[in-house]
Amino acid sequence: MKGSVLPKDSSAKNATLVQLRAFLAQSHFRPNDRLPAERLLCEELGVTRAELRKAFAVLEAEGVIWRHVGRGTFMGSGTTGPNMQSIADLARHIPPFEMMRARRLMEPTLAAEAAMHSSSEQMEQLTRICNGARAAKTWREYETLDNQFHRMIAEATQNRPLLAIFDHLNALRRTVAWGRLRQDDALPPRDHHSFAEHERILVAISERNSPAARDAMQQHLHSVSKGMFGD
Repeated sequence: MKGSVLPKDSSAKNATLVQLRAFLAQSHFRPNDRLPAERLLCEELGVTRAELRKAFAVLEAEGVIWRHVGRGTFMGSGTTGPNMQSIADLARHIPPFEMMRARRLMEPTLAAEAAMHSSSEQMEQLTRICNGARAAKTWREYETLDNQFHRMIAEATQNRPLLAIFDHLNALRRTVAWGRLRQDDALPPRDHHSFAEHERILVAISERNSPAARDAMQQHLHSVSKGMFGD
């Protein structure tokens, strides 16, 4: 198996950043507005405090936020990250069904590529993510793990242009979806369709079965689309 081209925790770090940026884009904070307390943000985003602080460090370096010890975290005068303001603006004009159509065109190809190029370490991380998703205590926590799963597949293609395109698409997806089409239940049910569907994708990739990985991802996204829109 080929080695990973990215840091070990890149998928988890990216997932937290995606959640945080989507939240900020949809919350319409103004410069110098104070953000909610870390405990509340962790609950809202479905991430740990350690993950949140790593994401804060990235956004602080970008000028998106600034922090004052003892007072809290505040919005800066920067954008919400590289090209993220344009993503936030674009998201306001994209209906969720159009976003889903884009996913159904791209992600099966990523799964097929991952089946040919994934590393053993990436397969271990995909397994860990699947197990973690079944244990998620809130929908937001599940969403973060879902982000990790799909991004890890993009990483496993070992193709930086494809990963960059996926990251842009995924940032747009989370911004479009934030606050919309939310589930009424507090956490995913034990028989949530995505658990088994993710595991079928995982098995196909681990078996180096590219057509099966493509088909499993197509079936998964069809189920997600059906749950959202009934098509």
